[in-house]
Amino acid sequence: MSQTVDRALSILPLLAEGPANLEQVASRLGVHKSTALRLLRTLHEHGMVYRQRDQRYRLGARLFALAQEAVENLDVREIAHPHLVALNERCGHTVHLAVYEENEVLYIDKVESRYPVRMYSRIGKPVAITVAAVAKLLLADLPEPERRALAERLPYPAYTARSTPNATAFLKELETVREQGWATDLGGHEESINCVGAPIRGADGRVVAACSVSAPNVVVTADELLTLLPAVRRTAEDISREYSGGAPARPSVGPSDGPSDGRGTAGAPPVVTPEATPPVTPEKRAEDSSS
Repeated sequence: MSQTVDRALSILPLLAEGPANLEQVASRLGVHKSTALRLLRTLHEHGMVYRQRDQRYRLGARLFALAQEAVENLDVREIAHPHLVALNERCGHTVHLAVYEENEVLYIDKVESRYPVRMYSRIGKPVAITVAAVAKLLLADLPEPERRALAERLPYPAYTARSTPNATAFLKELETVREQGWATDLGGHEESINCVGAPIRGADGRVVAACSVSAPNVVVTADELLTLLPAVRRTAEDISREYSGGAPARPSVGPSDGPSDGRGTAGAPPVVTPEATPPVTPEKRAEDSSS
């Protein structure tokens, strides 16, 4: 570690003991006051320390925000994992958990499909933000000005004919997702891959993560995958309840597990309301294929 970085990091535990002035920081680091001032100014620029009116420095709000974000993300993954495994055991398909960080949506957990056909996705890898179901869920919960600003600066790659074409279409879909409380990607990123997801909320009702089930067409059709929507939503609700200590779900989420207009997403074919059709289990598909 470079000497400069080492000295800068040494300031943080010092200020954790309480506010300190420039002379105290320089003395503890064993450096000239000009060196200590330079380090403190750099940390201040990044929000890691704050200069008070009495000219003493204390830990900055940005440091606490980063720590809280890290703890929350770690906690939600730890809490969610058993539920994701249970969902995977029930349906057999790939299950993902994702969060929104620094203008990217990242996978933070994955339970692989039990089938030979696997999805090319990795923990820590960003998702296709304009088409992925988990991304729509996370971005739909952003405040409207932030949501609009983000949508207008995103590129819109034409992955497939079903990809979101522009900011106007994206914002419209995010509003739909916000109202119905679930999202899909039916061939928007890859023609052969379909996905359905639901939001995970904290105690304040805000979306902290999103979980989804994904499967290729060679395993199940889009219609069959959509029958799993109630199970995905229940999984997300169970994780939310445990994560937030039993807080009730946000009232603005629609009560129905199924598509309100009989369609998955804009441009998707009509589907049967999920509650009206029991989930298609791997065993049932095996029976159908052998008959």
